[in-house]
Amino acid sequence: MWTHDLFGVEKPIIALVHLRALPGDPGYGNDLDAVIEQARADIRALQDGGVDGLLIANEFSMPYQVQADYVTVASIAYLVGRLRDEIRVPYGVNVVLNPMASLELAAATGAYFIRSAFTGAYMGEHGISVPDAAAVARRRRALGLDSLKLLFKVNPESDAYLVERDIKTVARSILFGYAPDALCVSGASAGSETKTDLISEVRSVAGGVPVFCNTGFNAKTVKEKLDVSDGACVGTAFKKDGKFENNVDPARVKEIMELVKAYRAAM
Repeated sequence: MWTHDLFGVEKPIIALVHLRALPGDPGYGNDLDAVIEQARADIRALQDGGVDGLLIANEFSMPYQVQADYVTVASIAYLVGRLRDEIRVPYGVNVVLNPMASLELAAATGAYFIRSAFTGAYMGEHGISVPDAAAVARRRRALGLDSLKLLFKVNPESDAYLVERDIKTVARSILFGYAPDALCVSGASAGSETKTDLISEVRSVAGGVPVFCNTGFNAKTVKEKLDVSDGACVGTAFKKDGKFENNVDPARVKEIMELVKAYRAAM
C-alpha cells in the first residue's frame, strides 16, 4: 500500500493538529503568534510521542464556513510555513468543509495529503453541503499535484446524507467514480467512536484501497480498530483528559503509540 511507502509503517497513525481560532474566526484572540506556539507545542508532543503523520486543520474555526475566507487559508499557509522545518513526518492539511481550499492549501504548503468529504450531499448545522469532486480532480491535475493523496470521508462526522444510503453502496460508488487514495469511516462527531462493523463493511469492498478509522480511536480500542482498518486518524484521544477542547498530552500520545507499536510487532 502507498501508506507504507509514505509513512514507513503498517497501519499508520495520523495525528490531528487542531489549530486554535484564526484571524476572522469569532474565537480569535488577536494573537497569531500564540496560535503558532500552541501548534508548535502540539506538533512537538505528537512527534516525540511517535505518531506517523500529521494532519493540520482549522478545527477551532467554529462555526465552520461552507466557503472559507481567504484569510483562513492564508493564515494556515503562514502557520505551516513558520513550522515546516520542525515537521519530521509526512503531513497533510485540511480546511474544514472546504475540499477545494484544502487542495490549494496543499499546493502552497507542500502537503502530502488532504482529507475531506469530496463527494455526496449532506445536511448538518452548517446547512446543506454538496461538494464537487470533479472540480477538485481537475484542479489537482491543473496544479500538478498528481502525487497528492486524497483521503475521502465516506460518512462525514456530524452530518447525514440527505437520503439515507447503505455505507457499502456509498463506498463502492466513490471507488468506481472518483479513484480515492483512501477511505475514512467516521463516528457521529469528532472524537466519537467509529463503529467497528462500519469499518469492516467499507473495507470488505475497498479492494486494496486503504481504509482509515476516522474518529474515536483511543487506547482501549487500538486492537479492535486496527484489526479491521489500515490505519487511523486520531485527534481527541491524544489530548489532556481525552477532551476535544484541550491541548495535546504527551503522556497520552506515548501511551497510545506504544500500544500501536506493540500491535504492529505482533502482526
